[in-house]
Amino acid sequence: MPFFRHTVSGIIIVLCALFFTPLHLTAAEPGDYIAIRKEGSGKLALVLNKPDGAGKKEGDWAQSLNTIIRDGLDFTRIFTLISPPLNVKDFSDKKSVMINFGALNSVGGEVYAGGTVSHKAGYINFDAEVYEIASAKTLLKKTYTGKEDQLRSIGHAFCEDLIELLTGKKSVFGSKIVYVSNKSGFKEIYECDFDGHGVEQLTNSRSISLTPALSPDGRYLAYTDFTSGRPALYIKNLAEKKTSAASKSGVSIAPGWRNNNEVATTLSFEGDQKIYLLKPDGSLSRKVTSNRGIDLSPSFSPDGSKMAFVSSRNGQPQIFIQDLQGGEVHRLTFNGNYNTQPSWSPSGHKIAYSTMENRGEINLFVINADGSGLLQLTRSSGENEHPSWSPDGEMIVFSSSRQGKKKLFVMSSTGENQRRLLQSEGEEIQPSWSLFRK
Repeated sequence: MPFFRHTVSGIIIVLCALFFTPLHLTAAEPGDYIAIRKEGSGKLALVLNKPDGAGKKEGDWAQSLNTIIRDGLDFTRIFTLISPPLNVKDFSDKKSVMINFGALNSVGGEVYAGGTVSHKAGYINFDAEVYEIASAKTLLKKTYTGKEDQLRSIGHAFCEDLIELLTGKKSVFGSKIVYVSNKSGFKEIYECDFDGHGVEQLTNSRSISLTPALSPDGRYLAYTDFTSGRPALYIKNLAEKKTSAASKSGVSIAPGWRNNNEVATTLSFEGDQKIYLLKPDGSLSRKVTSNRGIDLSPSFSPDGSKMAFVSSRNGQPQIFIQDLQGGEVHRLTFNGNYNTQPSWSPSGHKIAYSTMENRGEINLFVINADGSGLLQLTRSSGENEHPSWSPDGEMIVFSSSRQGKKKLFVMSSTGENQRRLLQSEGEEIQPSWSLFRK
């Protein structure tokens, strides 16, 4: 395997196929993604060299970018981080660096990514390059630019492109999670980045605000508020900072967006608690459910044609699916007597939900939209509630009381790698992972 010469003084990343048997790297025309199709199971092993910098500032920025990228990719659990081979670079030539693709190939490397960090006119530039190790063929060249306080955005933009390049799928980078916390003494709604950073308070009602849900485009926040003394639906335009209330009297709870122009919620102005569709200005669009019993917690298929919801029409709460065009309704859940909080996956194939067990635990399950393939995600860990899918469908955020107070946790869509998302005061409940990515 020959050496390949190019200039590099920033992030050095090597993707190694140590846990797949084998990896198929499919090169496409320029501009298309490079899809890695795996056989078997496991993760890509990722080698991150300590970055270099031309000067002290550049070195510090490169080190910060290295940490940001390492932490970001580690959060996704797509990669296994390993140490690089000692002879991955040759510094004998002061003007350029020899990359030893033979050494990278010897540890199972499939893809190499690196770049340079420079500073010009007040902007930091990260010039990234991605190569196929076997042929030293360039797969991607791109420059990421921003101010010093935008290093996190620069690093995450690279992570986002890298994951899409290697998998052909969108990632969680740039997505937001909204949730409820009482750390201020009141139950208010907060927003954070996908990995728990960048926490921002969105409501200041100094009362009780619950069940937040972001519209698919991230423009509107729908939530339930008790400021008036009863639960009422509010819809906030986050850009214009304007808030509208549901136009109907009575109880209004548990919103879920069908698309950017319609949000579903439970209303009681006609007596029974039924699900209705509303416009972003709070005006009524149409009634969706009409059977006896209480209907709530709407969650929609990605194309908006079907709605999963909770109903007591057969006695104890169970999850049903309704076709919004034909109106046909069928029961989805039969395992357990108390099933609630459905969350439809972005792929449209699966629905996550919570079940109250006989022994007092609340656990999370995933089921196929056709009722097959039931999978339990949590067990023996207190109350686990309000599952919500990441925009790529690979992860789920939820609240859990396993450590005492209810806190937000994340896990893979199969229940693996369960870990806490935030390190903050107070309780955290009712998370909703936005499909919108900034």
